[in-house]
Amino acid sequence: MSKTVINVENLSKRYRLGLKEKQAETLVGQIGNLIKSPWQNLKRLRDMSRFRVEDESVFWALKDINFEVKEGEVLGIIGKNGAGKSTLLKILSQITDPTSGKIEIHGRVASLLEVGTGFHPELSGRENIYMNGTILGMTRREINTKLDEIIDFSGVEKFLDTPVKFYSSGMKVRLGFSVAAHLEPEILIIDEVLAVGDFEFQKKCLGKMDNISKSQGRTVLFVSHQMDAVRSLCTRSLLLKEGKIMYSGNTASIIDNYLGSYELSLERSFLPSMNSYIRNIKLNSEALRNATLSLEVHFESSIVINFPVVGFVIYNQVGTPVFGSNPRFHNTNYSPLSSKSGMISALSEPLKLHSGIYKLSVWFGDGMSDFEFHEHVLNFEYVSNRSYTQKPNPLTIGAMDPVVVWNFN
Repeated sequence: MSKTVINVENLSKRYRLGLKEKQAETLVGQIGNLIKSPWQNLKRLRDMSRFRVEDESVFWALKDINFEVKEGEVLGIIGKNGAGKSTLLKILSQITDPTSGKIEIHGRVASLLEVGTGFHPELSGRENIYMNGTILGMTRREINTKLDEIIDFSGVEKFLDTPVKFYSSGMKVRLGFSVAAHLEPEILIIDEVLAVGDFEFQKKCLGKMDNISKSQGRTVLFVSHQMDAVRSLCTRSLLLKEGKIMYSGNTASIIDNYLGSYELSLERSFLPSMNSYIRNIKLNSEALRNATLSLEVHFESSIVINFPVVGFVIYNQVGTPVFGSNPRFHNTNYSPLSSKSGMISALSEPLKLHSGIYKLSVWFGDGMSDFEFHEHVLNFEYVSNRSYTQKPNPLTIGAMDPVVVWNFN
């Protein structure tokens, strides 16, 4: 019988909104806040006692989390943005302290939570490999035996002696995963960071995680929005919602429950802010009934945008991108006027999608840079009345490659 390598009991993590974590959680910080505004704090405490409500500045990222992970198990952790997934992994990786609860971890942990995690920007890739191995308790001789495998898997051999601060995000992910997977950790913790890499490297990483679990008996915790990856890799999963475990069990049933929780939405509006340009995103329901996609994106800016441009990606129910388009590459006739505001529209020819629920992500930028990105901002149902002699490939963007006409008004 496999032994338990991770045991979590009644784990909770609290943040105070508007305050730095260290200031909010330390006794000195709490005393300092009382000294700054004693009467306001006394009134707040009196009201909390009277009405038995919690301080409105308190936010529980995690609340009473309980689970255990067996040796050699691959555990998937899924949930919408803000569910508490990354907070949980940071606590398990000992990057963040819990507010309360008990954690037992038996084994050496390697984590890849953010692009460049664990890398010193001034050191070269090679130096960072040795530094990470040393942190994991390995000798230089042990690291040397793994060095060629790490370099070969990462594919960054040409830049190995270049400081990591000059690496692209994709290069950092490649090297970071390769280091984490090859330096023989008993427990490997991977966050959504793999989405930064290209499709071929993602497949390579998934294969490596499957191998170290099945062949080497190592434990993997995997967070991802790509449900096909979770389904193929993880036998058991947790579904988090608002900092709590809603469901735990068989991955297939957990994913079905998660996908069923999405509400259909064909329009989304946004309030003006300093870092926001998009004001409204809308899909035309009549066009969807005719098997085409008609998208309208309204934007406003305090400065003139020289070449306002929008792009979108459609994802299927398991989180795989099936089609994407933007006028930088798919419409040479698109020539918008420089403007502070306007509406950009896209109209596709009939799509070869199978019936199901799809998610739409949208970004906005100019001719050179991306300014704003909204992931899975709309959810729509597509009902196909067509039969296909050849099943569309669901694994790559542009698999269908229909013509999309872009316009600016």
